[in-house]
Formats: sequence, structure tokens, C-alpha cells
Amino acid sequence: MQDFDGQNIKVDVNLLEKNIRQLIAQLTDCRKENEALRSELSSLQNILRSFKLPGTVGSNALDASVVVDGVFASAEKGLVKHKLVLILQKIEMELRNNQAL
Repeated sequence: MQDFDGQNIKVDVNLLEKNIRQLIAQLTDCRKENEALRSELSSLQNILRSFKLPGTVGSNALDASVVVDGVFASAEKGLVKHKLVLILQKIEMELRNNQAL
């Protein structure tokens, strides 16, 4: 009977070790993905910080071509930029929440 119990324990330990190896591999993959997402978020934040809405001082011809039929009001420009900042902040919070897990 002890032999049978010993074999069961050995099988359980082997299964546990296998599951741990899989979890470590998943964690490593998640960390790599997290780092890539952080890099992307940083890049998006830099783009947003330097972003000029159509009609603002220093906008180029490409920016001006975005608004053909009308011009954004100053309040609309601010609102669009504010919404973009909020979106980036939500993404950053999600990344931080996922990192804590």
C-alpha cells in the first residue's frame, strides 16, 4: 500500500512541477508583453504631448487637411486632447493593475 501512495505522491509532485514550469513560462511571456505595452504607451504619450490639433499654431499642411469642411473651436480642441489624455491614463492604469497581479 505504501508503494502505491508513494507513486501517487511522485506523480502529484511531477504534475505540480510541470504546472509551475508552465506558470513561470506564462509569467515570462506576460512580462515581455507588459514591457512592450509600456514602451508603446510611452510612445503614444510622447506623440500626444507633441500633437497639434488642426488649426493650432505651428500645424503643418497635413494637419490642416484633416479638417476640410469646418474648423475645430478652441474648446473642441481642448476636449479632444483631454479625452485622449484620459484614454492614455486608463491604459496606463490597466497596465499597472495587471502588473500587480
